[in-house]
Amino acid sequence: MQWFELAASLIVLCFAFVLVVGPPYVPTLSKQAETAMDMVDLRLGETLLELGSGDGKILLAAAKRGWKVVGFELNPILVFISYLRTWRYRGQVKVVWGNFWNTEKWPPAEGIFVFILQKHMKKLDTRIAQWHQQPIRLVSFAFTIPDKKPAETDKHGVYLYEYT
Repeated sequence: MQWFELAASLIVLCFAFVLVVGPPYVPTLSKQAETAMDMVDLRLGETLLELGSGDGKILLAAAKRGWKVVGFELNPILVFISYLRTWRYRGQVKVVWGNFWNTEKWPPAEGIFVFILQKHMKKLDTRIAQWHQQPIRLVSFAFTIPDKKPAETDKHGVYLYEYT
């Protein structure tokens, strides 16, 4: 029975560690995922960056549309789940185990998807404004950027911001 307790402890530790650094894992619902993909509206072969990629639902949805996608995730269990879920699209999907805030340079992308807490949105806005070198579209589920008007809002709580 000790191996079970050890495994359970490791799982709890992986999820608890993320809470110290950032938002908890909460899965994106299918309707919001599809709405977000429609709103970011990338072309075939363009890249979506997902900051906090969780279980890989958005990574998979983007890959199915023919987009390249890079996801950052802190929780090693969720990184592994994402890797398994997107295996079929491994030529289009890259899952990075790490903290996107500590990554000096994000990969080039035409779109970004986030489902992070409200308290991080202003910091995210500042980081995107400093980082982007080309027009980029940010889609956020549930949380808005303070003092910035979304280009589009959906009834399911999805917000689109455009950086030119």
